[in-house]
Amino acid sequence: MPKPLIQSTGRRKAAVARVRLRPSGGSETTVVTVNKRPIADYFPSATHQMIITEPLRLTEKDGAYDIDATMDGGGISGQAGALRLGIARALAELEPELRTSLKRAGFLTRDAREKESKKYGLKKARKAPQYSKR
Repeated sequence: MPKPLIQSTGRRKAAVARVRLRPSGGSETTVVTVNKRPIADYFPSATHQMIITEPLRLTEKDGAYDIDATMDGGGISGQAGALRLGIARALAELEPELRTSLKRAGFLTRDAREKESKKYGLKKARKAPQYSKR
C-alpha cells in the first residue's frame, strides 16, 4: 500500500473520521475504503454515498485519489458528514486552489450542532415529567 499523500480529520455530531488520501491506482473511479470495508458495504444508502463523494465531484477529482478512512463514534449520518468534511479538508490542503470552491459549497465548515445534555429533574434535555395538579 503506497504511503498516504495527506491525512486529515473530519467531525460531525459524535462521529470522527480519520481520512488518508493516496494517488489513485490507475482506475477511473475513486476507491473509498471505510474501516477496511468498501463504501457500499459500510454505507448501503445511496444518499450517504453521494454525500461522501460530493467534494470529489465538485472539484472534478473523482478518480484522482483513493480514500482510506477510519470511522469512530456517532451514527450513520454523522459518520457520512464527518467523512465528507475530512475529504474536503484533505483536498484543500493538497491543492490550495480548490479551497475557494470547497468553501463556497460549504464543505469546509464544521457543523457544530451537538446533542443537548440532559438536565437533572427532567426526563431528557427539555422534556419534563408530566405535571399533576392532584
